[in-house]
Amino acid sequence: MIDLQNVTKSYGLRVIFEGLTWTVVEGARVGLVGPNGAGKSTLLRVLAGVEDTQGGQVVRRRGLRAAYLPQHVPGTPQSPVQMLLSSRPDLASLDEELTACEAQLGSPDAIADLTRMERLLAQQERLMHRIEELGGSGLEGEARVRLRSLGIAEEDMTRPMVELSGGQRKLVAMASCLAQRPDVLLLDEPETHLDLPHREHLEALIRSFSGSVIVVSHDRYLLDETVSEIVELAEGTLSFWPGNYSAYAVARELALQRQEELYQSQQKEIAHLEEAIARFKLWAAQVVNERHIKQARVKQRQIDRMDKVERPVLERRKMALRLQSAVRGGQKVAELTDVTVAFDDEPVLLGVDLTVLRGERVGVIGANGTGKSVLGRLLTGRLVPVDGRLWAGPSIRIGYFSQTHETLPLGSTPIDLIRNARPVRENEAVTILMRFLFRYDQVRQPIETLSGGERSRLQLLLLMLGGANCLVLDEPTNHLDIDSVEVLESALERFDGTIVVISHDRYFLDRIADRIVEVNDGSLRLFEGGYSAWREQKEGAVRP
Repeated sequence: MIDLQNVTKSYGLRVIFEGLTWTVVEGARVGLVGPNGAGKSTLLRVLAGVEDTQGGQVVRRRGLRAAYLPQHVPGTPQSPVQMLLSSRPDLASLDEELTACEAQLGSPDAIADLTRMERLLAQQERLMHRIEELGGSGLEGEARVRLRSLGIAEEDMTRPMVELSGGQRKLVAMASCLAQRPDVLLLDEPETHLDLPHREHLEALIRSFSGSVIVVSHDRYLLDETVSEIVELAEGTLSFWPGNYSAYAVARELALQRQEELYQSQQKEIAHLEEAIARFKLWAAQVVNERHIKQARVKQRQIDRMDKVERPVLERRKMALRLQSAVRGGQKVAELTDVTVAFDDEPVLLGVDLTVLRGERVGVIGANGTGKSVLGRLLTGRLVPVDGRLWAGPSIRIGYFSQTHETLPLGSTPIDLIRNARPVRENEAVTILMRFLFRYDQVRQPIETLSGGERSRLQLLLLMLGGANCLVLDEPTNHLDIDSVEVLESALERFDGTIVVISHDRYFLDRIADRIVEVNDGSLRLFEGGYSAWREQKEGAVRP
């Protein structure tokens, strides 16, 4: 369907990838993974034809329709319905032809010329038939049905896109992609801003799509549920792995271990041959003997002819996150008793009760807008309830991770924040930041210039330096690549304090949470276990 042959892409002097070759076959279900900055989004745009290359060939099957979902969907004056209608330029072109044809039918020249009139009527019939074939006659109705099926409310279908939330814009863009009736779907982090119900719906859409799908995603659960091949982009090269993400993770680990064994074995053989070469050269120097010289040459040729095994990178460079509380804290961390929170007389949480004990790992879930972040801000003391009682233990020190990064002053620099959090020399602060994958030139740049992933890593670094014994984390995995999420998971598993985490990342919740709090309709429901246990209990409750 799409064939890349020796493709090179660069921005100025920075080469993203060089000599890249990849064939996308019909019916492919591919998860494109790799560290942040590896060029996944760039590669997706090259496949979509929206980005040029500096070398090689990009060949597409004749008549191929590819729909591209960008990572960030901008807010525009268009409404969702208008956006879906504009996603079919083929129909718009036919509609223009039909309008022109109808205008000619009413002209005096056509009325006076019977032959021309017959020709125009035949053209009109052909255009109408083609529009009908492409589904144009019911396009607006189809657009509304598609939007409704993705959870867009009727009143939001005619609102400007700029007024919609990030999650709603992503859903509208997905509907727009599907409206194009593509052969290939190219999806760049489609799960961003989506809550659990919409992520599950997204998975169902991808599974039911009849064409090929290439998806860049940090949601390991989504990759497990929807793809049958993983393509890894790292250091400008592609590697291909059959199976879903979990199969890839295991196979990659085994392959790296095998490569390490082969590398070590080959290095021993090379060392043995080099010792023999040195010995023959020594003998040849002591006693002039052509046979010793020839034997040394033979051994050297053996080394030169070897297919060298590259030393495997067993572990990519990762942020050095270590979370530890400075003080132990009391047995009871926080307690909400009959708490109500409202904004402009609109209740968000209504008479809720919750007790959090030391050492608990609480996962907070629920649809967007139900009040999960409100609950998190309540526990940190950033919100005051309009009614009820909020109690926090006197020895509890809370560290807060905001999904909007509001805790980071945009005008400050990373090095300023580190030195404010811990009195260290400038060179020590630089070293600490570089252990969290910041480049030397970034440490003195304003925070507003940092990407979402870089701001998330900076927040995590400040949490590490803070020594809190209770962490309240609001969507901490947003913007992080999978390697960084796995580092965060490992750090949280070793953390000796209490964790309350708001997340839509199901894989993450299964690994971290031992209790689930579901926020819905202003109330809280408690479930023991992680995401999978919660889902089993919910499904069991609705079974007849």
